[in-house]
Amino acid sequence: MQRTRFGEMACSIARTLDVAGEPWSPLIIRDVWVGNTRFDGIQRGLGISRKVLAERLAWLQAQGVLERRPYSERPPRHEYALTQKGSELCEVLMAITAWGDRWTAGEAGPPVLLRHRTCGELTHAEIHCAHCGEALHAGDISFEPGPGA
Repeated sequence: MQRTRFGEMACSIARTLDVAGEPWSPLIIRDVWVGNTRFDGIQRGLGISRKVLAERLAWLQAQGVLERRPYSERPPRHEYALTQKGSELCEVLMAITAWGDRWTAGEAGPPVLLRHRTCGELTHAEIHCAHCGEALHAGDISFEPGPGA
């Protein structure tokens, strides 16, 4: 049976999932985002097999989400950094975090708190209308065909 090609669908959600929807990918992106940038550190922190990690890192590089940078010549060693595309994907991860904190954290509460560097306050992600600034909720949205439909 042939796997569905999400990247070829005329749907931005499907195309995004094609890039980062495999379960390890968002966790790898998260680790690089928070500063765990080296292969061994990512592997150890996630408990992921070296083979799967190497495959996911190669995929995320090929998709332009991560870039590999040398940090040692002898022996040759590399670390990973977010590209602009990867940094913007972290904004999606913040929205997923807000949902998870609300619906899956349980009585223990969120495992991580987000502090806004600009104002210094604890915060969470919220989606707002780019035009009026009002908070967006699923029921507030209607859909129309776009130019890529």
